[in-house]
Amino acid sequence: MALVTSLPPPVEKRAFVGQMFDAIAPRYDLMNRLMTLGLDRVWRQRTLAALEISPGSVVVDLGCGTGDLSGGARSLGAMAIGVDLSAGMLAAARRRGDAPNLLRADATRLPLADASCDGAVSGFALRNFVSIEAVLDDCARVMKPGARIALLEIDRPERGAFAAIFDVYFRRVMPMLGALVSRGYAYRYLASSTVYLPPWIELRSMLERAGFGEVVKRSMTAGTVQLVTAIRSESR
Repeated sequence: MALVTSLPPPVEKRAFVGQMFDAIAPRYDLMNRLMTLGLDRVWRQRTLAALEISPGSVVVDLGCGTGDLSGGARSLGAMAIGVDLSAGMLAAARRRGDAPNLLRADATRLPLADASCDGAVSGFALRNFVSIEAVLDDCARVMKPGARIALLEIDRPERGAFAAIFDVYFRRVMPMLGALVSRGYAYRYLASSTVYLPPWIELRSMLERAGFGEVVKRSMTAGTVQLVTAIRSESR
C-alpha cells in the first residue's frame, strides 16, 4: 500500500533524503511528539540504557537528526558525536545546545579514527541510509572491541489487530498529520520507507558480517518499534 508514486532509487536517495530532512527540520521534534504521543522519548531512553554508557565514553550517533540521542548520551556523561547529512537537522541540533559535537558527513564514511568509539546509536535512521550494510561496516570500524551498538527503528506487528491499526495509522494518519503540521510529501515518504528495512534475519546477518556478535532484537509498544543491540566482536 504505497503512498508515494515511487521511492527514490539508490543513486537519488542520498540527495532526496538530505533535502527532505532539511525541509522538515523546523518542526521535526514537534511531529515526533505528536505522532508517538510522546513515546519516542521513552524509546530513546531505553536505547541509551542498552549502551550501558560510562562517563567519558565516546558515542557516535548515526543519522543524529536534531540530536535527541546525542543530547541524551551527553547527559549521561558521554562525549556524543552526532553525524548527519542534513544541514537543516544539524542546525536544529545546534540550536538545542545539548549536542555540541556535530559533523555533517555520510554514515558510510565516518570521519572518525579506527576503534575510537565506545558505543554507537541510531534513532529511526536505518531506512534512510542508502546502504545499511555499508553503514554497519564503517560503524564497526570506528568502534572498539566490546563496544555496544543500539539501533532504534520502526517495526510492523506480525499479525492481528495491532498490525491493522499500525497500517492505518502509519500509512494514512501520519502522512495527513504531516501535511497539516509540516511537509506532507516527506511523511508520505517516511511511511513508505519501511520497505527499505530488511527482515530481522537479514539485519542480524548484516550485523554479524560487519563484525558484531550477541545480536538481540527487542520489540516495544505492541511490536511497532524495534530495538536491536549488538556487541563489537574482538575480531572481524
